[in-house]
Amino acid sequence: MELNDSIEEGIPRRFSKAGLFLVSLTGGAAVALSVVCLPFVSPALRRVCLPYVPATGTQVSNVLMALSGRQGRLVDLGSGDGRIVLSAAQAGFSADGIELNPWLVGYSRLQAYRLGLRSKANFYRQDLWKTNLAPYHNVVIFGVQEMMPELEEKLIQELREDTCVIACRFPFPSRTPDSVLGSGIDTVWKYNWKPS
Repeated sequence: MELNDSIEEGIPRRFSKAGLFLVSLTGGAAVALSVVCLPFVSPALRRVCLPYVPATGTQVSNVLMALSGRQGRLVDLGSGDGRIVLSAAQAGFSADGIELNPWLVGYSRLQAYRLGLRSKANFYRQDLWKTNLAPYHNVVIFGVQEMMPELEEKLIQELREDTCVIACRFPFPSRTPDSVLGSGIDTVWKYNWKPS
């Protein structure tokens, strides 16, 4: 009798099958959880971390007030769950959301379908740094402080003079806003874009 045979004889088959099932189940659950969580954790691994933080109702209202009287195409950079894009589409804009997280893009598309806004609200899984902003008349960004100088350079290169830029949570460091709405985390800074 070999060593392996004696080990197998000492452990009843039903326990080894149950153990194998339990290991497979917990391992499968861990892999599934990792796949679901990866798009939410991966922004922290980038040079500039742009985490998903949902906009408050007050922030959405402030953005829409800042856009009052405007028209044309709108883009929300880092659109998250699509609140800004969907609200802008309901207000009459042709609105696009740019987001890296595939789960949030899927959720936003589902919401657009549910609200009957598929023709006015589009969502793309795309890197905001690789998105051409020239076609847009209105740009909304919920950025982080570290990215604002680099984003400002991108906007200088790509935007036309009549573009309205709405910065939420953090202003551009070297520009003076045309107006400021709200306070605290709900603050939005409106810039009527002019080349510097």
